[in-house]
Amino acid sequence: MAQTARRLFSYPVAPDRFDELWDGDEPRPHWRAFLSQIAGLSEPALRERERFVQKAIASDGVTYNIYADQVGANRPWELDVLPFILPASEWRTIAAGVAQRARLLDAVLADLYGPQSLLREGLLPPALVFGQLGYLWPARSLTPAGGVFLHVYAADIARAPDGTFWVIGDRTQGPAGAAYALQNRMTLARAFPDAFRELKVEPLAAFFTALQDSIARLAPTSLAGPGDRPHGEQPLTVLLTPGPYNQTYFEHVFLARHLGFPLVEGQDLIVRGDAVYLKTLRGLRRVHAILRRLDDDYCDPVELRADSALGVPGLLAAARAGNVLLANAIGSGILETGALHGFFPALCQRLLGETLALPALATWWCGEAPALDYARRHLDDLVIKAAYSSMRMEPVFGHALDPEGRARMIERMSAQPHAYVAQEWVHLSRAPASMEPQGIRSPGAPRSAPGERAPSEQPLSEQAFTGRSVAMRVFAVATPDGYKVMPGALTRVAPGDRDVVSVQWGGKSKDTWVLSDGPAPATAPLRRRASMHDVAKGGVQIPSRVGENLFWLGRYSERCEAIARLLRAALVRLTDSAAGSRAPLRSIASVTVALGVVTPRSPLSVRAGNSVYPESLPEEDMERDFMSAVTDPASAGGLAANLARLGASAGHVRERMSMDNWHVLWRLAQRLPSQKLTVGGALEVLDEVMVSCVSLAGFAMDDMTRDESWRFLLLGRRLERLLHLAGVAGTVLGLSPEARQDSLEWLLEAANSIVTFRARYRAAPELLPVLHLVVLDPSNPHAVIFQLQDLLKNLDASAEELGATMPDEDLRRITAELSEIDLAAFERSPFEGAAARPSAQTAALGSSPPEGGDIEVACASLADHLSSVRAAGFALSDALHRKFFSHAGTPAPTGV
Repeated sequence: MAQTARRLFSYPVAPDRFDELWDGDEPRPHWRAFLSQIAGLSEPALRERERFVQKAIASDGVTYNIYADQVGANRPWELDVLPFILPASEWRTIAAGVAQRARLLDAVLADLYGPQSLLREGLLPPALVFGQLGYLWPARSLTPAGGVFLHVYAADIARAPDGTFWVIGDRTQGPAGAAYALQNRMTLARAFPDAFRELKVEPLAAFFTALQDSIARLAPTSLAGPGDRPHGEQPLTVLLTPGPYNQTYFEHVFLARHLGFPLVEGQDLIVRGDAVYLKTLRGLRRVHAILRRLDDDYCDPVELRADSALGVPGLLAAARAGNVLLANAIGSGILETGALHGFFPALCQRLLGETLALPALATWWCGEAPALDYARRHLDDLVIKAAYSSMRMEPVFGHALDPEGRARMIERMSAQPHAYVAQEWVHLSRAPASMEPQGIRSPGAPRSAPGERAPSEQPLSEQAFTGRSVAMRVFAVATPDGYKVMPGALTRVAPGDRDVVSVQWGGKSKDTWVLSDGPAPATAPLRRRASMHDVAKGGVQIPSRVGENLFWLGRYSERCEAIARLLRAALVRLTDSAAGSRAPLRSIASVTVALGVVTPRSPLSVRAGNSVYPESLPEEDMERDFMSAVTDPASAGGLAANLARLGASAGHVRERMSMDNWHVLWRLAQRLPSQKLTVGGALEVLDEVMVSCVSLAGFAMDDMTRDESWRFLLLGRRLERLLHLAGVAGTVLGLSPEARQDSLEWLLEAANSIVTFRARYRAAPELLPVLHLVVLDPSNPHAVIFQLQDLLKNLDASAEELGATMPDEDLRRITAELSEIDLAAFERSPFEGAAARPSAQTAALGSSPPEGGDIEVACASLADHLSSVRAAGFALSDALHRKFFSHAGTPAPTGV
């Protein structure tokens, strides 16, 4: 076994560090079972497991956003192929220490925001507490619902060279990482199923069940104060996120799905009568508990940061009245500073009457003269950190400073001693990890450069496993029986030889396997058993923001497809050398300008009230304008700008998407065309966009649950198609007779009806049949009348589902008027003589030639009708927003 281990993990063991795998020349006992499981694997087979892990992370859509990252807002999460293994005996010590520390910090928070006896007794320096921006005065004397301040706690723990564990950081505000730990477990258990089963690894699911139950137990189920009205409904817990641009947004989505909590943003919640309500598509719904992932000072712009657009106005007032549980309590972030670590041993004796079982590294707050003096004299053995969370400062390792840097650091510490903390520098333990073959990547750098092979595809001789510094983040949740510690952790791996363990700076993660010393543990269910109440009420908690973003997701996906079809029709004619392609090109250009798709850089002519490209304008200028509409994000009505809007809408409803649906959306949103594209390259991009948009339409019909939010997605799609078709057809009708005739073929292409037309008429396009197919054919899913009729059907279905009256009066009137239009006036083309015989298209429509008729008057009349259709469509969009999305002026419901 040792020989196999040496073959696979032949990295040098550092003499000044604890090695998690090696004890001298032998593997440690708790690693032997795993090594025996993989002993039969060749190096290529182990690399195949590594490729499996990478593909699983990609297919599950696991991301970690890094601000200003060149990879973008969806940087793939990095998981090492090897687990981090701990024996049961060591874990019991860790779990007991973390649970005790959670009890201690909860008691400290209760005192700091309550009687403040610790400050009066001199156990904590007032300057260190009140000098922190994290101490929030509006939360003073705010007793949280259930009396618990710290519902979820996380301790960052590392092992020193002597094998003991130390706390290197506390996470008390909204600890991140628990869902990543669960995702890591789900992935690695599939990569090594036999080893996972044989080693009797402790499951993680019970921790999340405890989190559900704890919040439900502590949530207030009645309204406090005058008019207290108890009721029998189940408490509603929501997960409050800053939004899709947050670094750990994937975790917010993951937690919301697994815990069954609606994922909400600040705009989804509203405070009425000192109670919090969720704006749903069915109206306001009382919120009893909020599991927040929003920083303390952003939570309430009324009492905290006035510039916060992420919080809920009045949230503190609702918490102060005892009408909502906030997990964790507002103001809990003050304990995240390392400056307090040196005071915790005495605080533990004072508050718990116990010795601190899991202490932090030796820490000195330089605001005390003896501590400052010690830090200056022993700088080479210390790490200098900021004492206040508001300071933007990376840790400074004293041993890494040159003489000049050392002098500057001492000068800064002496000038503002209260702003610095000195902490013992401990060489973190090392564990085996997969090594990057091309050296350590800089923060935000892609995993492999374009054209390079990914690490797992490199030749084996270029790769190896090596030792990397590691630290664990261990989680605890408050329960009626004290704090329950997750039997596992998010283990993070430092890049290269660094001792700074941070995913933001190029580090990756490991799954933490805690071995059981008893029978194989049973996997606890992730959530409580559903009741009939849950079944009956399961569809009424869809936030209005979800409905709104799905509505706009439908609109933007349809808009991107429509713009792509219109621009493709133009670029195809740009590449056509035939003389007959020039006139249609100018008519397309005029229509795209009228609809705002193209922003011309040259002045246009005005003809019959419409802006048109002048005959004298060089074709190169039109090409420049079309290409700008494809590639330039600054072109507001163009494709690139609308793809960005599509991505933003999709990001806000990621939790509603299946993985396949999300992959299409993500790829589509990321397909922002390069401004260096040729016309041929632009045509390829347009084809890709159209195929992806068609896929989204298929997902909408076959993949999504048919609830009221799905109905708004369909409403958005139909409404956008209606607005586009009516706009294109109406603008074409306003062109000159010659330009109108030149537009008929590309109009069919833009309406995705060219194949239907050719199959039905087998002749060149003429005005009458084209207008019938694109405007008045109820069997054509790309006709204006079809969109109107289908919109009304979906509005009726939504009215029944939501028990609401729909603002559809204008739409019904317009539909009736359009249905009565007689196209006979369009039968005779302006280019035919008075004695012209009926065409094949006329015969197919079952019409007879009229005695006469003014086609221009008929075109103007139909264009007016189509303009009214667009006006009614825009009015419907505004009315839906007011009624279902903003809830402006909606009173709080009674009886809750």
